[in-house]
Amino acid sequence: RVTLLELMMVKVSDKNSVTSEEMNVFVRHADFLADCFQEKCGAVLKLTAAAAAEDEEALVTIRLLDVLCEMTSNNSQLEHLQAFPGLLETAVDTLRLTHLAGKQAVNIFTATHAVTGQEEISHPAVGFKSHLIRLIGNLCYKNKENQDKV
Repeated sequence: RVTLLELMMVKVSDKNSVTSEEMNVFVRHADFLADCFQEKCGAVLKLTAAAAAEDEEALVTIRLLDVLCEMTSNNSQLEHLQAFPGLLETAVDTLRLTHLAGKQAVNIFTATHAVTGQEEISHPAVGFKSHLIRLIGNLCYKNKENQDKV
């Protein structure tokens, strides 16, 4: 699943080579991806426990967030995802929870806390909070209703 999401991310990121037909396919799959993210977002919080550093559900959720960030960076998919019920609320709630989890244990969600001495830890959750903020910002872009919710 992670590999499939990474392939989707590459395709969505390359805006020059995406045909309008492929873009329509991405828009149809955006609902499914957003729904999966909403269901699985809590799995990332399990990564604060050292034993769960390779939790597959958490890795899938991190890649889902990456794909949603890229999709909301594209205007043709943005409006569709801005109106998706509960996506913005889920992103904001998950941001709050990751912030609290980072304060209670070793903060694996931000790069500044993942550096020890000269060596950087390459934890899969590093940058998760920044990607949540990016998704929230994209969902609020030129959307007064979502801005008011936040």
